[in-house]
Amino acid sequence: MAKKGAREKIKMKSTESSSVYWTMKNKRNCPERLERRKYDKLLQKHVVFKEAK
Repeated sequence: MAKKGAREKIKMKSTESSSVYWTMKNKRNCPERLERRKYDKLLQKHVVFKEAK
């Protein structure tokens, strides 16, 4: 049996719309919550996406 890795699947939620996307995160290297500036398809511009639980 393989050990469970340090990577987990997380949901990133837009701060300005209801848009979400899923990505992987290494919880050993980056234990704090992620915050990324990405393109929002609904608003058609770049906005901040924050990690949601």
